[in-house]
Amino acid sequence: MTLTIAPETPDQAEVHDLLKQADRRSAGLYPAESRHGLDVATLLALRVRFLVARQDGRAVGCGGYAADDDGTAELKRIFVAAEARGLGIGRALLQALEADAAGAGIRLLRLETGVKSAEALGLYHRFGYRETGPFGAYGPDPLSVFMEKMLPAEWPASAHSADPAAGGR
Repeated sequence: MTLTIAPETPDQAEVHDLLKQADRRSAGLYPAESRHGLDVATLLALRVRFLVARQDGRAVGCGGYAADDDGTAELKRIFVAAEARGLGIGRALLQALEADAAGAGIRLLRLETGVKSAEALGLYHRFGYRETGPFGAYGPDPLSVFMEKMLPAEWPASAHSADPAAGGR
């Protein structure tokens, strides 16, 4: 298996398919008022830095971050296709997003996810994200979990050179 993770635009058919899968999964877990996934047009309008994970050339995961002017960013639309789960792609994608954000001068990453998203919550906890309260335009929601992580001022060299296929830290 050859895994690559690189910056790409979200406005391509394979990424649209991934985001539709993510939306269907979310719709099966949460009511509309508790789903906050951005559509492709909004991802583009917000200039979200977007990465795509490809396994043997096929898009199997994606995610991005929307940077604010204050050195913070919010993780957006992190998703791995069902058939690619359990292969370390989520870990590799999150590691790549963190390294990219740190390289762009981001010092604090935030995210919102759902209480029923056990795999995502486990991944974020393993990567050192801590629970916090609502931020930005979010309000309190009993189905949402808000998390954040400080990124080091000096990103470890091993994080930049890590093989995404290894999938770990």
